[in-house]
Amino acid sequence: MTGFIEIVMLVCAIAQPDRCEDKHLQFAWQGSLRQCVMAAQPYMAQWIAEHPQWTIKEYHCDYPGRKDKADARGSARAA
Repeated sequence: MTGFIEIVMLVCAIAQPDRCEDKHLQFAWQGSLRQCVMAAQPYMAQWIAEHPQWTIKEYHCDYPGRKDKADARGSARAA
């Protein structure tokens, strides 16, 4: 069964390195989070090619809505 997964990237503006935000790339995936991390580079390279004014500082894979569900339960996550 194929589900969805997200690559969550912390991106910062090249011209203003202190201006950062999260970007989410969602796509169909049939594998683990670890496999997603290993396969993420081509997706991130495409995003950077389309957004050259940004740089990726860090990234991870997650399931869509997982953070939202944790927040709804009252869990806190460090920003």
